[in-house]
Amino acid sequence: MTQDFFQTFILLVLVTDPFGNVPLFASVLNPVPVARRPRIVIRECGIAFVLLLIFMFFGRHFLSALHLSEVALRIGGAVILLLISIRMIFPHPDGVLGRTDGAEPFIVPLAIPALAGPSALATVLLFSSDSTGEVLVHVAALAAVAAVWLAVFLSAERLQKVLGPQVMTAFERLMGLILTAMSVEMLLGGIREFVKSL
Repeated sequence: MTQDFFQTFILLVLVTDPFGNVPLFASVLNPVPVARRPRIVIRECGIAFVLLLIFMFFGRHFLSALHLSEVALRIGGAVILLLISIRMIFPHPDGVLGRTDGAEPFIVPLAIPALAGPSALATVLLFSSDSTGEVLVHVAALAAVAAVWLAVFLSAERLQKVLGPQVMTAFERLMGLILTAMSVEMLLGGIREFVKSL
């Protein structure tokens, strides 16, 4: 039971990649007043947690009801991630999300697809189980991962101050490059799965 918990926990941490998402969170929250940022972080992490929890229990039914395949979810998410990553590498005057007219980020892109992205959604789909014990282990692991998200993103401000703006900008562009490669890999993987299904 404990081994299953740690395996699920490590898998979800790797898939949601909270440390790699620090530059994205920092970039998106930059225009938002400092006092408001912790509330937004808590809200977005909460939304991502609830969405992954719902997908863990009802994901397969939801996709089949809408006649959507996991491949379509993967390709769609990859395209969104690719657009975001390009803006991280080549900064745009309107920011990562485009012009928001002072509005704070809501759901996109912090909760989705940064945390509850296609890879995370596809991963939790694998955790559906008839055993109550296994379900509790998976839910507990997801809750522990959500706690990691909060710890990382709530301390992102201090991390930025310690490293300085130049290092964070360089790190953001590096992560944008990695995110570009990940999104292209997800896109190619989705296309491969689609071709196999023909």
